Amino acid sequence: MFQIGAIAFGFLVPILAGFIAFAMGDRPALVPGIVGGMIATQVPSKDAPAGFLGGLVAGLLAGAVVLLIRRVKVPRSVAGIMPVVVIPLVSTLIVGFLMFVVLGPPLGALTTGLTNWLNGLSGANRVILGAILGLMMGFDMGGPINKTAYAFAVAGLSTETETSFQIMAAVMAAGMTPPLGMALATVLRKNIFTHIEQENGKAAWVLGASFITEGAIPFAAGDPIRVIPSLMAGSAVTGALSMAFGATSRAPHGGIFVVPLIGNPFLYLIAIVIGAVVTAVLVIALKSLRRTPEQAADETPATEAAASA
Repeated sequence: MFQIGAIAFGFLVPILAGFIAFAMGDRPALVPGIVGGMIATQVPSKDAPAGFLGGLVAGLLAGAVVLLIRRVKVPRSVAGIMPVVVIPLVSTLIVGFLMFVVLGPPLGALTTGLTNWLNGLSGANRVILGAILGLMMGFDMGGPINKTAYAFAVAGLSTETETSFQIMAAVMAAGMTPPLGMALATVLRKNIFTHIEQENGKAAWVLGASFITEGAIPFAAGDPIRVIPSLMAGSAVTGALSMAFGATSRAPHGGIFVVPLIGNPFLYLIAIVIGAVVTAVLVIALKSLRRTPEQAADETPATEAAASA
């Protein structure tokens, strides 16, 4: 099982790079993206291989190169073989050269710098970092700031340090907290939530447990001023506690389904529960101050529209 898992995760960076390129340049970009991602994991240098960061760059580079080549006007007689032979071959050579000679070494140095920085974190610094990452995960629930924190955690996995595994655990736990916190709030105080919000709360249990932070979006869209600060506070608490407890995760996703693989799983779950309770208590308190059941009924159409979106 370990060998199967190790081989499977060995595909992570190349396949990621390939499908980033595919999203930009369609099928002709798939091969140069995969090759560039593989080079990022293999290129020897005085520093570490470029790893995950190199895979991201390789995917973007391959997609851009393919898009540029497609702009070249060619005779109709050879147009048919362009996407099958010419574009993949030429773009692979270009991406390979750039990754070996130009981008590989500095990206390797950047990965080494990230590794050293993570290794240097300890004590209060780790807890503060966990809280900051938690704030980012709870801010836009799957948006660019959330994805930045997640990408930072996944990039750190390639360094294979204890701190990087702790960061991944903290980010995943903080991303689970917003939907779980809102689901809990709809159970504790149904009367301050509309019928649509209560139904969304039922789905949020499953989404939160699966590390799908987007499960909290309908609540935030309907009442952002009171919901988003509550989500951020709960996620910050979870992220800080996860780091303080020393919970670790080698898996970049999975939520509750990878808990058997989490280091210090009991304390990890405790951190999630505490963060969800903080979110629920804050959102209930804020909604109770400003919003009555009658006002909730008046806001139902807007909430339904937000949930549909």
